[in-house]
Amino acid sequence: MNDSRQATVFIVDDDDAVRDSIAELVESVGLPTQGYGSALAFLEAIAPDSPGCLVLDVRMAEMSGLVLQKRLLERQINLPVIMLTGHGDVPMAVEAMKNGALDFLQKPYRDQELLDSINTALLKNSDEGDNANSHDSFQAKLSALTEREMEVFELLRSGKSSKQIAATLAISPRTVETHRYHLLHKLDVPSVKDLLLLLATLHLVD
Repeated sequence: MNDSRQATVFIVDDDDAVRDSIAELVESVGLPTQGYGSALAFLEAIAPDSPGCLVLDVRMAEMSGLVLQKRLLERQINLPVIMLTGHGDVPMAVEAMKNGALDFLQKPYRDQELLDSINTALLKNSDEGDNANSHDSFQAKLSALTEREMEVFELLRSGKSSKQIAATLAISPRTVETHRYHLLHKLDVPSVKDLLLLLATLHLVD
């Protein structure tokens, strides 16, 4: 993960024994944890850019796991969520998945099952951080394009061929090729195909 802070497994469960048990399990494999006895306590403490993942009980007093999940989405806090459910909570778990939860585990769960899910969540959080950094880097490179190169880039992004771009901009196909060569060099991609793949990865393609 590019973030200089270590990823933390946040545990929100109003059952002290369950919360402590999860923390002990996670810390046994070398991962740091922070436990909270209520959704409100977690909301007051969490920073928007905190790296890690959230292990969350679906049924809690004051504020349920589902409501907490929605509050996090409203605040654009994108921690991967692993929802813990009791017997009969499957419909709630399905709703949690629809709201973006990475996984849900029904109690009693196997220790390894929870650890595997946590590892998947931490990898996802790391990938999203890397992608955000890639997005910022690409935007910086875009700012180096000339006005005409930017026009050619936008038309390439929308799927236009060199001939179509030439007609749209009222310039020769050879001039389009020259602009295309320079913009690909500035964006550090070898071909238009690679550029479109990169744009798709960064969710910037039309």
